[in-house]
Amino acid sequence: MHKSRRQTLTYRRTQVASLAAPFSGLKASSTSDGGINFLVNAKAYANNGSAYNEELASTPLSSGRLYDNVWVRHWDSYVTQERFALFSGSLSKSNSSELALAGDMKNLLQGMDAPITRPEVPYQPFGGSSDYDLSPDGSHVVFMTKAPELPKANFTASYIYLVPHDGSAVAKQLNGPGSKAPEHAKGASAAPVWSPTGKRIAYNQMDGIDYESDRAKLYIADVETGDITLLAGDWDTSASSIKWSHDCSDLYIAGDYIGSTRLFIVPTDAGDDYKPENITDSTSVADFFVLPNGDALVSSSAIWSSRMIYTVTPESETNYLYKAHEVDAELAGLGPEDQEFFWYEGSTGDQQQGHIVYPEGFDKSKVYDLAFLVHGGPQGLWANSWSTRWNPKVWADQGYVVIMPNPTGSTSYGQELTDRIASNWESYPYEDLVNAFNHVRDTMPFVNTSNAIEAGASYGGYMTNWIQGHDLGNEFKALVCHDGVTTTYADFGTEELFFMLHEHNGTIWDQREVYAKSDPLTHARNFSTPQLVIHNDLDYRLPVSEGIAMFNALQLLGVPSRFLNFPDENHWVQNRENSMLWHKTIFDWINFYTGKVDTLGGDVITQ
Repeated sequence: MHKSRRQTLTYRRTQVASLAAPFSGLKASSTSDGGINFLVNAKAYANNGSAYNEELASTPLSSGRLYDNVWVRHWDSYVTQERFALFSGSLSKSNSSELALAGDMKNLLQGMDAPITRPEVPYQPFGGSSDYDLSPDGSHVVFMTKAPELPKANFTASYIYLVPHDGSAVAKQLNGPGSKAPEHAKGASAAPVWSPTGKRIAYNQMDGIDYESDRAKLYIADVETGDITLLAGDWDTSASSIKWSHDCSDLYIAGDYIGSTRLFIVPTDAGDDYKPENITDSTSVADFFVLPNGDALVSSSAIWSSRMIYTVTPESETNYLYKAHEVDAELAGLGPEDQEFFWYEGSTGDQQQGHIVYPEGFDKSKVYDLAFLVHGGPQGLWANSWSTRWNPKVWADQGYVVIMPNPTGSTSYGQELTDRIASNWESYPYEDLVNAFNHVRDTMPFVNTSNAIEAGASYGGYMTNWIQGHDLGNEFKALVCHDGVTTTYADFGTEELFFMLHEHNGTIWDQREVYAKSDPLTHARNFSTPQLVIHNDLDYRLPVSEGIAMFNALQLLGVPSRFLNFPDENHWVQNRENSMLWHKTIFDWINFYTGKVDTLGGDVITQ
């Protein structure tokens, strides 16, 4: 018998370069001469395009900021002269056969035409290495940036550009005006990725020039001819992540579909009428890689598990390799039985889906109080995915059955349902939520809808404020609004004007009736349900004055209310200690008003 022998691998790390600024997003390809071409991104100076290092930058004597366009601030930061740029570099072998940095790093955005909007890669604050890609041979780069001829505050359009890795030519626009792209393709582009042969580029693009939630259609561009082909044009699902098969015959696509993010395969010659088939289950795909045999290695999550890793064949045969809830002691006891889907009738007669999340030790013969959660967006969804911010299982384990409907405006159920919310923030979605509540009351005897709470963030916060002034608000013992809209008349305080212009079909002076009919504050005389208001100072999409306005109204009306403010958080609460306080304050509030605790705690600042 032979004893098994564990092979020990030894790796040697060698520093080959020291870069002058905090670069990130490394991508690399081997070159034919044994070197390596690579890409990284960093902030760059506006005047000369060199990489910006904050530690070495001079500090101006004045803190004043002067602007002459509407893009003053975004998400949680004021706009500065420094923008993110894409830098290329090469490692080549020296006389000692060691790799070393060859020459200077090159800013690949230099020389681009920018009549209104300067190029930025990755696009902030959510852009990353998926905004660009390096060809397999390292010779060329493809990237996405905002439309240079349009102001960012008013339009969502962005285009794909092609540039030599060595920066020997100015980046050339691949789609958009003047290209061979279809005339209707005017909106946001994303996810450019090279084919393994380096001859084609796949990407997605929306039609709407000022709509951030239009359907993202799938395209392939021929690098040599510039020809652009639309794939599966009638497929009513937005393509997000894109990967090529190794033989270039298929594209593997992640997209939101029926309450979760799933994986599809689309042939590269698919016609408009081709309907891709989902090959993954109801968990949500976070990332994936195409294996040489055509299988996909998938990283996913679910409401009951922070991470799962598995392989799946094109025929949907799945082999799980790792499940966090089965190996992580902190997640022990969680499983698929904690969550299920339900369907209810929407206000316009369509069937809509929602999630049920059960508390620990759930027994269907018993009765549990209701936590009714409304998602943000409004073009978003409650997905079967893990979250450290709004994790429904944490709410459920306070002793509630959690109901999370996906009403009008939700994604993953077809573009028509998503689009229907435009100019109808207060109508169809509210009526859908009433229907969902009534469905739970009438069909789920294990849920006590007479002792219920409601909570929502962003658009869900808007809807909480709307519910407060309408009949559904009387069904709840308490409400929770996180960073929501209080009055639509203040919507021009946002930085993304395209959002409000699209959602309300124009400006407040041209569409005053649209803004007026969906304004929660005009119904303040009906406010009566105890409400916790949470709003963060660095939320520039929904300025903190919105939360203060709601709290002021509640206080003037004598409605029991509290205001929780985080001066160092944006639209989200991410600091761990802040998150602990966020959860504790919410649960103290809802548990007091549903009678689970006798006193309302919290270290309250008094006058």
